[in-house]
Amino acid sequence: MTGLLFDIQEGATPNIPGLSYIPDFITQDEESALIAKIDEQPWLNDLKRRVQHYGYKYDYKARAVNDDAYLGPLPEWLLPLCQKPHKEQIFAALPDQVIVNEYLPGQGISTHVDCVPCFGDTIASLSLGSGAIMQFTKGNEKQEIYLEPRSLIALSGPARYEWQHAIPARKTDAVNGFKIERNRRLSLTFRNVLLT
Repeated sequence: MTGLLFDIQEGATPNIPGLSYIPDFITQDEESALIAKIDEQPWLNDLKRRVQHYGYKYDYKARAVNDDAYLGPLPEWLLPLCQKPHKEQIFAALPDQVIVNEYLPGQGISTHVDCVPCFGDTIASLSLGSGAIMQFTKGNEKQEIYLEPRSLIALSGPARYEWQHAIPARKTDAVNGFKIERNRRLSLTFRNVLLT
């Protein structure tokens, strides 16, 4: 299945300045261990989907991160995942906030730009368990990419600030003529918090 997804993905990265896509950012064994570790942690049910916050808690209603949102240093099990994109120069500084989102089939996230005054120049997201299409829009322009399991997508510059992104709420994705069923998907979003 992974080979099939790679074949249909090839050449399909959107031509958006500041967007980079890295398939197989982690191994299958790393993915399995990470999913197991995440499932040992407590979940919050603040939204329509379950979430976990590390480093800082993001206030979805206020669209803000305040000083009192600090939860403490990132746990040891997350540090290698933060160090890898930093070492590969995706992030200028080690990410200090991670949000884990759980998406069940039929769940998505609405069109948005991650809070500009809250977070630094780079946002990155690691997909675990299942893939999903991420859509990008800027005015009348629309592009999309299929996020494969274990892939990392990073947004900086125009991809971060000028393009909105979303994951449509549906149970299947059509990618180059293939119908791909969604299963449970976990995404880990890495950011640097800007405190005012």
